[in-house]
Amino acid sequence: MIDSSGPTGLRREGVAMPHGWVLATSAVVTAVLLAFHRTVHRFAGGLGSLLESFLPWLGLVVVALLGLALLRRSAVALVALLLPAALWTHLHGGLLLPRPEPGPRHLVVVQHNVSDENGDPTGTARALADAEPDLIALEELVPSALPVYERTLAARYPYRTVQGTVGLWSKHPLAEAGPLDIKPRGITEDWNRALRAVARTPYGEIAVYVAHLPSVRVRASGLASSWRDESAGLLGRAVEAEALRRVILLGDLNGTVDDRGLEPLTSRMETAERGFAFSFPASFPLARIDQVMARSGRVSHVRTLPATGSDHLPVAALIRPDGGPASR
Repeated sequence: MIDSSGPTGLRREGVAMPHGWVLATSAVVTAVLLAFHRTVHRFAGGLGSLLESFLPWLGLVVVALLGLALLRRSAVALVALLLPAALWTHLHGGLLLPRPEPGPRHLVVVQHNVSDENGDPTGTARALADAEPDLIALEELVPSALPVYERTLAARYPYRTVQGTVGLWSKHPLAEAGPLDIKPRGITEDWNRALRAVARTPYGEIAVYVAHLPSVRVRASGLASSWRDESAGLLGRAVEAEALRRVILLGDLNGTVDDRGLEPLTSRMETAERGFAFSFPASFPLARIDQVMARSGRVSHVRTLPATGSDHLPVAALIRPDGGPASR
């Protein structure tokens, strides 16, 4: 039963229905946020980062508006919804494509913030190794759990380097391993959360970076991310200066690939072509802040692995290094 609810909308079975022009206006606002989220960041950095962290979820807004427009039988709302639907598809539609099968020139990598409160490091290490990756990057390694990871992964991953609280395990020989300084100026205590190593893979030498950028805080003004942004800038400059052509970055970057705060990295490296892989929080994943990026290579797909004892989900990625020369 449909009856009139006045000029502002209709009422269906006792539920007020918004007017078609209200739905059309909401569709235009959604389209503006999708198209100009960078502008929001420029004028309101914290709110912009917050919007960009959850940008893919605007697709649900489009779906909800579509359902209301169909119930309202509003032609103007349906036409207006074409704009945000097209923009969302342009920005994120490719991530919905099926996962490609690994080819002869693919590397499988796993990125995981294992949590400094993980009560089951043995189970976590076994779960990551069962994905059979070539490389495993871990963050929040604490002294009490580190020997467990080393012992559990040793048989299948004989090459490793640990610098501070981050580590890299590899099936392939590692060389030139060492810490990387990405500490923001405001942090005065000991803080070592990044490393660089060279993996000697069957496809040539690849510089591998593992990083754990500073956390951000959600406030009424948006995301407080100045330390994260500063650290991302330092990491971006290190990648830019990297002499090897092929680079893989694995890490908990405390930001999504849409977040302008990570532009020093996303502007220099390729991100995943397929897969959303929301990784945080593990109990109800809302965003992928655990990232896999590559230079002179394609991140063909990312996916999450089953939950471990961490508050993050592990992220596995398929990377195809290009066939160019190893050095620039």
